[in-house]
Amino acid sequence: MTIRTRFTDLFGIRHPIVQGGMMWVGYAELAAAVSNAGGLGIITALTQPTPDDLRREIDRCRTLTDRPFGVNITILPSVSPPPYAEYRRAIIDSGVTIVETAGYKPQEHVDDLKAHGIKVIHKCTAVRHALSAERMGVDAISIDGFECAGHPGEDDIPGLILIPAAADKVTIPMIASGGFGDGRGLAAALALGAEGINMGTRFCATVEAPIHDHVKQLIVDNDERATNLIFRKFKNTGRVAKTPVSDKVVEISALPDSVFEDIRPLVSGAKGREALTTGNIDAGLVWAGQVQGLIHDIPTCRELIDRIVSDAEAIIANRLSGMITA
Repeated sequence: MTIRTRFTDLFGIRHPIVQGGMMWVGYAELAAAVSNAGGLGIITALTQPTPDDLRREIDRCRTLTDRPFGVNITILPSVSPPPYAEYRRAIIDSGVTIVETAGYKPQEHVDDLKAHGIKVIHKCTAVRHALSAERMGVDAISIDGFECAGHPGEDDIPGLILIPAAADKVTIPMIASGGFGDGRGLAAALALGAEGINMGTRFCATVEAPIHDHVKQLIVDNDERATNLIFRKFKNTGRVAKTPVSDKVVEISALPDSVFEDIRPLVSGAKGREALTTGNIDAGLVWAGQVQGLIHDIPTCRELIDRIVSDAEAIIANRLSGMITA
């Protein structure tokens, strides 16, 4: 058995579970493992140093799975942005059929991707942004609650409110992101009006995740309180695992006269990559969400997805239906 939704039908996947695009984590081996297990795996475009490297990573993923997979491209404002158009061209030229977009003013990218027949999932943190993306012509929305790892926006609306608020207004398929890691979450997301879930932190604690075992164990050992909100002062809030590095970032940021340059050495992407690859959590930030409190093991992607779906099915078919009386 499985759970069929508009999202699974649209994207040709068996289970309504998506692996979110994650910097330094979304490589071919993880994306392929998720797709092979019936979900939708995602390669992170900007993890690759150049557009040609992205082409090679897409080719590598195709050697590992014959199931649908996608590519994430996140657009961030920057004084020296990466060559987004060239990465987009690499995606198009490689014949990718699914793209997850996120971030700042995606219209140009959505238009070009759609012109080449690519289905687009746009990730956003507010109902107004979801409606804007729907008007742009994206095929599906991933709505990201305040519990999430990464950037939850500045509205601080948790999923229990954000998901149904978005479901009331968004007409295209929508999946829920932020705080999901088990069958209870999938059943809840469906009840709230979503048609699947997107998971990031939970997929980091899997056998196939290409990060150090020490980082995976950190996620297992942490509880739901073990995150820090950083960059609040700079209106670019991010949620990361509570570590000595993120504690220091919070401490410095709380100083009245602090500026971003004071924390820049601690928050660099290169330092974060070092933490993930070496397991030295004193090296840089580890991005993780409050769902850490629900993560207690490190299964394979197939074991995890099968468990989530079977648990959700049991909740829907047995526990919930059993509460209904004449």
